[in-house]
Parts: sequence; C-alpha cells; structure tokens
Amino acid sequence: MHEVRVKRVYDPHSPDDGLRVLVDRLWPRGMKRDTAGVDLWLRDVAPSAELRRWFGHDPARWSEFVERYRAELAGNPALSELLARVRQGGTVTLLFGAKDTEHNNAVALQGFVRSGGQSLSRYSLSPSDSVIRLGW
Repeated sequence: MHEVRVKRVYDPHSPDDGLRVLVDRLWPRGMKRDTAGVDLWLRDVAPSAELRRWFGHDPARWSEFVERYRAELAGNPALSELLARVRQGGTVTLLFGAKDTEHNNAVALQGFVRSGGQSLSRYSLSPSDSVIRLGW
C-alpha cells in the first residue's frame, strides 16, 4: 500500500512521514536545511512563479489555480520523478510552507497524484484528504 500525505514543513517531523518531499519552489523562510527533515526537494514540481503570484493564496481563486497548475504539470519531468518515488512504496509526505493548509500547491499536487494525472477539478480537496492510500 502507498500513502501520499501533505504536511507543513514547519510542523514536527515524524517517523510516520516516510519520504519527506518539499514541493515548493522556494526554500521555507527561517528553516535551516539541516533541521528541516527534507529528504528530497522537487522545486520544479511547484507552480511557476507567475502562477504563485497570480494565486496569492486567495481561496476565491482556488479552483482556477488548480486547473492552471494541472496544466503546468502536464509533461513536467519533475512530476514523473515524484510519481516514481510514490510507486516505490511506503509513505510519501508532500511538504509545503504556506500558512493555508487547505489552499496550497501540495494539496493540489496530492489531488493530481490521486487522480492518476487526470483533471483535479473532479475532486473536492479538503484537510480530511491529508492522507491518500493508493492501491498500485
């Protein structure tokens, strides 16, 4: 069984986190690399700087952000690397730095992984979706 979780990088790490993958383009403010507990930083799987600025963590733009981010992910080699890590088994925790735990790229990315790379618009993502079990 495979699990994909999301978690703020600032939250304490746990052995249950499995492989901890930072999916933000920028390193989290005030976080030291040697204490972050990040196993892999896939900055290229994060939304473009332009898309991040446009979204601005505005919940009213969430649905449109998810669709635009999905379009950016199409053919993204960093996504292939992430999916390969997920398929290796165990737990993968997608780490993000945003304060908003419901409207951030890690939640959107988790939904994309859940859908097998299909459109995210079919899914209503919420904090209750923080763990996904995949039957690959």
